[in-house]
Amino acid sequence: MRLAIKVDVDTRIGLREGVPRLLDLFRRHGVRASFFVSFGPDHSGRAIRRLWRPSFLLKMIRTNPLRLYGLKTLLSGTLFPSGPIGEENPDCLRAIEAAGHELGIHGYDHVRWQDRLEKMTELEIAAELGRSAAAYERVLGARPRATAAPGWRLTAASLAVEDRLGFDYASDARGVRPFFPVAGGRAFETLQIPTTLPTLDELTGREPRPNDALFSRLGDARRGRRAAVSRPVRGLSQGNPPPQGGDGPAQGRRGGIAPGAGIGRAPAGKAGQRSGPQRVGRVPGGVN
Repeated sequence: MRLAIKVDVDTRIGLREGVPRLLDLFRRHGVRASFFVSFGPDHSGRAIRRLWRPSFLLKMIRTNPLRLYGLKTLLSGTLFPSGPIGEENPDCLRAIEAAGHELGIHGYDHVRWQDRLEKMTELEIAAELGRSAAAYERVLGARPRATAAPGWRLTAASLAVEDRLGFDYASDARGVRPFFPVAGGRAFETLQIPTTLPTLDELTGREPRPNDALFSRLGDARRGRRAAVSRPVRGLSQGNPPPQGGDGPAQGRRGGIAPGAGIGRAPAGKAGQRSGPQRVGRVPGGVN
């Protein structure tokens, strides 16, 4: 069985305190993962504007956000300052790469992307991803090779920007297998490697033993699966025991293609037959 682990980091405390504990955990078990970090401000507190959405309200009730994320994260960008996530913690970023993990970008302002993507122009999206890529390069001395959209949200405009930036691949969506997106008759060039399994906090409150439930969803062992362990949050960052036998809490929003985006999927095999330049190579990171 092949299981690729994806870690999305979009809070300051998650990068500063949660990631080092994950790195230690992965080192002890000989695991490599793909980390995607937001480089812009931590505006987690502004997510309170989503309370009018029944699904978000139910998630807050189910997961106990004060325990899961902590007060500072819940108020970051409102009553508490919203410093930059990535550039404020360069040693953490270098430690991820030094440990042999893959490191990509996870948007710039996570909350803005998740809440406003479908209203953003292509120029605004280019500025958002461009700022994150530039910050990555200032810290690590190279351009990022992969990206993962906040909240698994994408539009035709965001896909076009990804093509221009020349990423090896993107992990913007939920799905079953790698694909090339198609929208408005256009097949985009950046391969999508989707998240195929639920995140741990999507199982928290729904399953008595989240880890058991997660592994029960692996299905056919012959098929590679990608598990998202998003935002290392308060329980893990403080070193508390994993709840209910799990490896630790995680973020995880039920995101997806923005409403009205009209995104389709072309199987990677068929897309590889089309004319035009193709980027071919091994996708780094993950664990076999």
